[in-house]
Amino acid sequence: MTITSDSPEPALSVRQVLTLERVLAGQPEVVAGASHLDRPVRWVHVAEAADVGVMLSGGEMVLTTGVLLAGDEVKQDEYVRSLHRAEAAAVVLGLGRAFPAAPDVMRRAAERCGLPMVVLHRPFPFAELTEEVQSRLVRRKFAAVSLSEAVRTELTALITAGAPLQRLLDEVARHSACPVVVTNLAHRVLGTAGERPAVDDVLRDWERIARQAGGTEGDGWIRAELGGRGERWGRIVLCGYRGDTATGRLLADRAAEALVLHRMLAGAAARSWEEQSAQSLLTDLVSGVVPARQLLPRARAAGLPVNRRTFVPLAVRDGDPSRLERLLRLLGLPGLVAELPGGATAVLLSVPRDQDAGALAAHFAARLRTESGRDHTVVAAAEPRAGWDDVPTGLREAQHVADAVADSCAVLALPPVVRLKDVHLRGLIRLLRDDPHVQSFAERELDGLLGETDEDLLAVLRTYLATGRNKSRTAQLHHVSRPALYRRLEAIQVRLGVDLDDFEQAASVHIALLAHDAQHQ
Repeated sequence: MTITSDSPEPALSVRQVLTLERVLAGQPEVVAGASHLDRPVRWVHVAEAADVGVMLSGGEMVLTTGVLLAGDEVKQDEYVRSLHRAEAAAVVLGLGRAFPAAPDVMRRAAERCGLPMVVLHRPFPFAELTEEVQSRLVRRKFAAVSLSEAVRTELTALITAGAPLQRLLDEVARHSACPVVVTNLAHRVLGTAGERPAVDDVLRDWERIARQAGGTEGDGWIRAELGGRGERWGRIVLCGYRGDTATGRLLADRAAEALVLHRMLAGAAARSWEEQSAQSLLTDLVSGVVPARQLLPRARAAGLPVNRRTFVPLAVRDGDPSRLERLLRLLGLPGLVAELPGGATAVLLSVPRDQDAGALAAHFAARLRTESGRDHTVVAAAEPRAGWDDVPTGLREAQHVADAVADSCAVLALPPVVRLKDVHLRGLIRLLRDDPHVQSFAERELDGLLGETDEDLLAVLRTYLATGRNKSRTAQLHHVSRPALYRRLEAIQVRLGVDLDDFEQAASVHIALLAHDAQHQ
């Protein structure tokens, strides 16, 4: 795994140290470097020597009474500059023994260096402050390490159990208590977790926010890079983490380790995170459980152009999502692809409003048939949608059309792109298939052919009616002679008690058969 930097030990900030009860008893006053109080305090050190910097390793809050500095302004200046060179977090001067007030030389030097300088107006045992801060730092470090190991254990257990990416992200969001976003290197969002309103706020202007936060980790934006073998391919971001920064980095690192392991164990056969992200978004759009307006930030963050666009909802039968993704890239068509329940693959195209959406859909369908080498591939489409709020209805319409023609491809001449007007009665029956009255009608009309041994006769009836009662075509499709077909048709009429040469009776049986087939798909 690749990470942005080594994770430091959990620390208190100078500001946090100054709010400790024992410190407040000393009446602290910040006299310089007030804008740098968020510096982390890694340790507390008592030092009086002017060359104190040689004893420090960075991040220390240095406590001094100044007894070795009194009366020597050169030493006072050097003391502060030595702390600055050593990258100390702050200097705390106890007034009384050497200085009745903050010495101007030290105060000015600290201000120039940007080093927080604090004076204590009341006598204060430095040992108490050292003990308090050190114990708190140790407890924070232990708590951070314990949290890190707990997160690692929980995420590893989820991976071992075969949990999906979303489950891992939900666990990370639970521990971090902030939105979690996974992106590729182009800032395209591949997964999110956390409280939905907070996530939507982050995604609303994601590309600008992501690039703005890309160089720093301020305001709780903590990143860990995803990759392996010297190659980065994504990142995980804790957005607005409110806890200790070092603890947040540990969380991000553990999460990144888990995501890399998850991707590695899934292997090449698993769906890519891009495909999973698209499926989650399109499934939510189709279901209508989440209002389309609330899904707009996710669509934009997933890389789909949404401003001043026309949306073309498509549903493809027997379409491999990876192949469809490649075809979209080949044609330069922005869109999302996802396999939906029921066997159809949804494709949502986003095209500029000055382009012919219908022509682009037809071109896509033609290229798909050429690429797949199958003339019977069904590409169903809804009418183009000018507004995002109409996209869910369009996706459901396209899926409905694809379902309506699912069993008729072999016997019906279909246009390259099938629309609602092309499915006629079959489409209407598909919409009404769950109506109890329709179900009862189908059972009553077909009662004589619904036994386990009647499938062959039912198949002949289906073809006969679908071909417009064309006996020659039906015999050809079932590879039987015409006399054999006549015997089967006669048996069907006897079983059902109908005359298939009578248009009204044949139509009634046809509608019942369409309803029966729709109910069993």
